[in-house]
Amino acid sequence: MSKLGRVLVAMSGGIDSSVAAVMLHEQGYEVVGMTMKTWDYASSGASKKETGCCSLDSINDARNIAVQLGFPHYIIDIREEFGDFVINHFTDEYIAGRTPNPCVLCNTHIKWDALLRRADQLGCDFIATGHYANIREENGRYVISKGLDESKDQSYALWGISQKSLARTIFPLGGLRKTEIRQMAMDRGFTELVNKPESYEICFIPDNDYRSFLKRRVDGLEEQVAGGEFVLEDGTVVGKHEGYPFYTIGQRKGLGIALGFPAYVTRIEKDANRVVLGNYEDLAKNAMTVGKLNMVKYENLIGQPIPTITKVRYNDPGTEAIIEHEGDKMKVHFLRGVHAIAPGQAAVFYEGNDVVGGGWIETNFNSDYNLTVLQ
Repeated sequence: MSKLGRVLVAMSGGIDSSVAAVMLHEQGYEVVGMTMKTWDYASSGASKKETGCCSLDSINDARNIAVQLGFPHYIIDIREEFGDFVINHFTDEYIAGRTPNPCVLCNTHIKWDALLRRADQLGCDFIATGHYANIREENGRYVISKGLDESKDQSYALWGISQKSLARTIFPLGGLRKTEIRQMAMDRGFTELVNKPESYEICFIPDNDYRSFLKRRVDGLEEQVAGGEFVLEDGTVVGKHEGYPFYTIGQRKGLGIALGFPAYVTRIEKDANRVVLGNYEDLAKNAMTVGKLNMVKYENLIGQPIPTITKVRYNDPGTEAIIEHEGDKMKVHFLRGVHAIAPGQAAVFYEGNDVVGGGWIETNFNSDYNLTVLQ
């Protein structure tokens, strides 16, 4: 039995999680590998070859690492819980006129819960993943912060993990750059891992065609929503669209309409089946409300507005903002207009490199809040 303890490592078969397992093994932890089967590509209706974290090749790659290093490896089938929660939520959000973020939802509600349940069954003290993020204990709370390699940082996707779960989580890659991870794999002879292409798609939409996915999931959807109106900000009708669920805020391509200026989706009016179009400036809003919060660095901020850098999507560099905690919501006031704030996406609040907390964007608007405190 290792003095450091037993750790269950989530292994997707990719380079990051594989190197995380190797590092923990070399550090002296008793490692148990686990690969989660979340989705069956055959049921997605997509023609593309099965790739990514749920494919047979990826499961075999993870198992081969475990065999070479001499630690046990298990496969768990969580397709049912994944489908019921993540895919139903994905579909429901588009039908509600919002833009979901299934990867964040999966991380926080499915993968961590599934891992911790299996960790308990296998007598593991900790769980570990190959995310580029850091974690520390401070003032009685577990705080997530950005990974050293900002270009790979994944802290945005981890805001929803509970304090109870963070207390048992290890991120071995947090202090390393991607180039170092690749070199470690090369040095240990795992050259196939280094050359393996990385997947950035939603695992259950391998062809990136979410419209077709929705049509397959919801019987008669096209007929129900076809023929709605494209309107401008002033209400002028400028054309017909294919149905409001097939558009996202900030979308410019694939609108099928020419207006003589670059047009963007600025708002989706679900009840009227209207898609509102405008120019790039119309996309900018300087405030939003965020709900279903999970606080990370502080238990709450009620009565204490604080300055943050707030991100509204994964690859967003973030914008200076004051956040105000009111009840179970956060009001966010940006220093300047932020383009394409999409209800349904995750908002994450940062103080320096630390994740203060996050939640789901509910509304966006313009406010005249006094931001002099930020100047």
